Amino acid sequence: MGSVAMLSDARRGRTNRSAAAPETRRRLIEIRGLAKTYRTKDGDVPSLKPLDLDVHDGEFVAVVGPSGCGKSTLMKLVAGLVPPTGGEIRIDGEKVVEPPDNVGIVFQSPVLLAWRSVLRNVMMPAEIRRLDRASHLERTHRLIEMAGLKGFEGKYPWQLSGGMQQRAAICRALVHDPEILLMDEPFGALDAMTRERMNVELQRIHGETNKTILFITHSIPEAVFLADRVVVMSSRPGSIAAIYDVGLPRPRELEVMGERPFAEITKRIRAHFYARGALD
Repeated sequence: MGSVAMLSDARRGRTNRSAAAPETRRRLIEIRGLAKTYRTKDGDVPSLKPLDLDVHDGEFVAVVGPSGCGKSTLMKLVAGLVPPTGGEIRIDGEKVVEPPDNVGIVFQSPVLLAWRSVLRNVMMPAEIRRLDRASHLERTHRLIEMAGLKGFEGKYPWQLSGGMQQRAAICRALVHDPEILLMDEPFGALDAMTRERMNVELQRIHGETNKTILFITHSIPEAVFLADRVVVMSSRPGSIAAIYDVGLPRPRELEVMGERPFAEITKRIRAHFYARGALD
């Protein structure tokens, strides 16, 4: 698998939170020989060829690839929402056979309940899991403030912008304090400017919580802006074609997208797709 490292720009006085090599950190997600075939009335439909991947504690890994290559299937498998056809996934050493307790999920749509306020939507996982209400209510208020939603606790989803709804969905995924956050195209439905703001917001949340994030996206610039590593998948049935290290220092401002190191790594990833005749 290919790999390219982008060097930090020390002249700008930035710090790189992810400077430590991934190999020195705990392997939190271990994927070995993972494969998935969907069985339909018209026959078997291969979605993922056997693939291997490690995601380390506190790491932000983005996955990009052609439409239909199995990116979302990969996330559902890690989340324990569908069973694999072959291979296995281990989270913190435990084989995934059902949705793990230490995983939070954010989908493309916020999927907020219209009859619940922001506060009650965020609290819902704690209620379903029958967790201590007092401590999780306190945590909910902290998350809402961290996400810039303080003052909107009593508002309903229809009273919020798309970006605010997605922030509430992120808070809901974090309320039970999972180690891992799985995000499937969470900003795909937002307009370009809101999406950029949410990229900056997610980077801040990642920096403050140090959660391990597996992020699915169609956007190469978004992947490079957010991730420590970008996993490139092949056309269906999907497999891992390459992994690119992103050495850009953190925190990253939107202006970094106009700088040469950012342009070089996005160009390399985009060229990878052009060379194979597939690009989202």
